[in-house]
Amino acid sequence: MAILGQTLARVLPSRPCRRTLGLITIWTCFCWVVFRVSNDDHLLTSYYQAEKVNMNTRELLGRIMTGKAENNTMSTPVTVGSTTESGEFNILEAVPYIDRSPKLSEADLVKKLQPQMPNLPIVYWQENKKKKVNKNSSCTKYPDIYDLHFNNKYWQVMETSNGTFHLYGAYLDVRSKNRLGPTVRILGMINRLEPKVKTFCQLWFSDSKEPVFSKVLEYKYIWYKKWGNYKQGLFQPYLLACQLPKTHWGKAPASVSIVENQCDTATINLRVIHNKPEGEKKKFAVCVKGMDFPDDDLSVRLVEWIELLNTLGADKIFLYNLEVHPNVTKVLDHYSSLGLVDVTPISLPGYQPNLPVLQHMYLKSKLNNKRQNELIPYNDCLYRNMYRYEYIALLDIDEVIMPIKHNNWADMMKEVITTSMKVKNETRASWNFRNVYFMDEMLDLHEPDHFKDIPPYLHMMQHVYRSANYTKPGQYVKCFHNPEKALILHNHFPLGCLGGVCTSYPVDTSLAHLQHYRQDCVSTLKKSCKNDFKSVSVKDTTIWRWKDAVIQRTTEALSKLGFFGSNSDNVVR
Repeated sequence: MAILGQTLARVLPSRPCRRTLGLITIWTCFCWVVFRVSNDDHLLTSYYQAEKVNMNTRELLGRIMTGKAENNTMSTPVTVGSTTESGEFNILEAVPYIDRSPKLSEADLVKKLQPQMPNLPIVYWQENKKKKVNKNSSCTKYPDIYDLHFNNKYWQVMETSNGTFHLYGAYLDVRSKNRLGPTVRILGMINRLEPKVKTFCQLWFSDSKEPVFSKVLEYKYIWYKKWGNYKQGLFQPYLLACQLPKTHWGKAPASVSIVENQCDTATINLRVIHNKPEGEKKKFAVCVKGMDFPDDDLSVRLVEWIELLNTLGADKIFLYNLEVHPNVTKVLDHYSSLGLVDVTPISLPGYQPNLPVLQHMYLKSKLNNKRQNELIPYNDCLYRNMYRYEYIALLDIDEVIMPIKHNNWADMMKEVITTSMKVKNETRASWNFRNVYFMDEMLDLHEPDHFKDIPPYLHMMQHVYRSANYTKPGQYVKCFHNPEKALILHNHFPLGCLGGVCTSYPVDTSLAHLQHYRQDCVSTLKKSCKNDFKSVSVKDTTIWRWKDAVIQRTTEALSKLGFFGSNSDNVVR
C-alpha cells in the first residue's frame, strides 16, 4: 500500500495544479453555454421569419384559390401608427386604390348608352326633353324615356284592346321600288294571328315639337302558317308599316311611337334607323342570327370562319348575341376592334326565358319558337344595312358560300348576274346556292391521320370530304339577297319583296355551292342521311385555294388572342 501511495503521488498533479484545471474547465463550460444561447436566439429569429414567410405564402395562396390575388405580391402585417423597413404601412395614412374618375354628366351617360341600345332615341330625348309644347297645339306630348314600357332590355311593349305588341326596331324605307313611298317600318312580335286592332304611328321629327300622325297600314306576317306555331297567344313576328305624309317626304323622323288611339300617351318610342352608306356602297354583308352557345367553345372554329369569309370578300359580318362561351366573346371583341364584325346583344321578348342556360334549354326544346325569334335579328340586319351593301347573306357559322371557279365572291357574282340575265332579263330578289354536307366522320373515314401539312385545329381546311349528293334544289339553300328588293327575309329565302313576287335564281353548282359543316344531317333528313349523304362521299379541295392565307391569318389571330403557349393564361379552359 505504501508503494501504491507513493506511485499515485507521483502520477496525480499537485493540489494547486488541480485547482487550475478545475477553473479552466468551469470557464470552458461557461463560454460554451454563452455561445449556445447566442446561437439559439439567431435560430429563434430565423424560425419566426420563416413562419412569417409561410403565413404570407399561405395567405397569398388562399387569395389565388379564391380569385383575390392582387399583383402577385405578398401581404404584410399592418401595424397601427408605425412604419418600418419591412414594408409595414400606416393604415391611418393609407389611401386605397379605387376608381376616382369624375362622374359623367347626363349628356355623357346618354352618349355612352346609345350604342348599347341603338333602337332607343335617347340622344334625341335628352336634347329635347326641356322643350315645352303649347297646350292647344297637340293632343299628346313626346314620351318621356322613363315612362316607356321596357321588356328584357331591348324590347318595348304596348298593350292594346286586342293583343300585346313587343316591338324591337324601326327603320326608314325610302327605296325606289317601295310602292308606299317613304315609309317607317317597325319590326316586332305580336301575340295575335292576323291582328285586327287599328293602331297609329306618332312620327317625331327633330325640327318639330309635335308629332305627325299616320295609320299603321299593314301587319306583314314573317312566317308561313304551314310551318307550325300558328296559334293565338303565341308571339308571332310582324313588320308594320306607316307612310310618311307627302308634306314630310325628304325628311327622316327621329323616332316613332305606336298607339291605339292618336292622342294616347305612348309606352313605345323607337329610334328610326336610317343608315346611309359612308362613301361608296360596299359589296357584301353577312348576318348571323342570335348565337346561343353557352357551353360550346367554338372560338377557334369561329376565327377560321371569319378569316375565310373575309378572304372571300365579306366586308363586314353582323352577329347577334344571346349567350356564348367566354372564349367566343374574346374572339368577337377582337374582330370588333378591327372593324370586321359588328356584335349586337339581343334577348327574347315577353315571357320567354333570358336566364343563361335556361334560355338555351328553352330554344333547344321549342324549335319553332326558336325559328320565329330568329326572324327578328335577320330582318333587323337587312334594314340596318339595306343602303350600305349590294348583297346581304344570312349564314350560320358552319356555312360558307364557296366559289368553285372564281377567287372571290365579287368575281363570282359578276358571272352569276350575267348568267341569270340571259335566262330572264330581270333583277332578282336573291340568288340561292345548293346545300352540300361536309360531315365530320368523312375525314376520319378517308384520312385517319388527317392532313399533316394543315394545323389540326383548322376544321374546314381539314374536312375536305363531302357528300357526293346535294340536298334537293330549293331545300336548305342560302342566298345572296338583293336589299333593293327584299321586304322580309327568312333563313333560306325572302318571304316578301318590293314590287310583287319574289324571284330567286338558283346558282349552278359549277359556279358555287353552300358548304355546310356538320356532325349529322338536319333533323328532317335524319332517316335518309346515311343512304343519301353519308354513304357516298368525295374529296373536294376547293377551299385549299385559300389555304395559305387562312392558315396564316387564323394562326396569327389565335396567337394574338393567347390561345397558344405562354399567352394562354387568359383563355378559359
